Amino acid sequence: MRHNAVYTPYHPRWHRTRVSTYWWLGRWSYFLFILRELSSIFVAWVVIYLLVLVAAVSKSAVRYQQFLDWSRNPFMLSLNILSLLFIVLHAVTWFNLAPQAMVVHVGGRRLPGSLIAISNYAGLVAVSIVILGLLLIRW
Repeated sequence: MRHNAVYTPYHPRWHRTRVSTYWWLGRWSYFLFILRELSSIFVAWVVIYLLVLVAAVSKSAVRYQQFLDWSRNPFMLSLNILSLLFIVLHAVTWFNLAPQAMVVHVGGRRLPGSLIAISNYAGLVAVSIVILGLLLIRW
């Protein structure tokens, strides 16, 4: 018995569900994830802003005054306030994520995640108090 079958290549098309460009709007946790990722742009802006401040202070009093005048611009004020909000979001989400990223054992037992997060917030408050104290002593 002879078969005269002709081979034809078959290339299946894999079923892939189409993902919307706005997938991150579907759940609050996804939206928060995207906002946290976006916050890195504002963190970079603050670093650049502080470097420009240091450069202005190191040049002369006139350059520093020009920097202050530039910083009083409503656009710059808005950008810096928005940056502050994004940096606070970045810090809070990072402190809440720390218990999943860091496992701490004391005496052979694992510390609860809430204790790790609380210690991060306590450290933030302590450093903030020290900086505030240094600023108040200067004035």
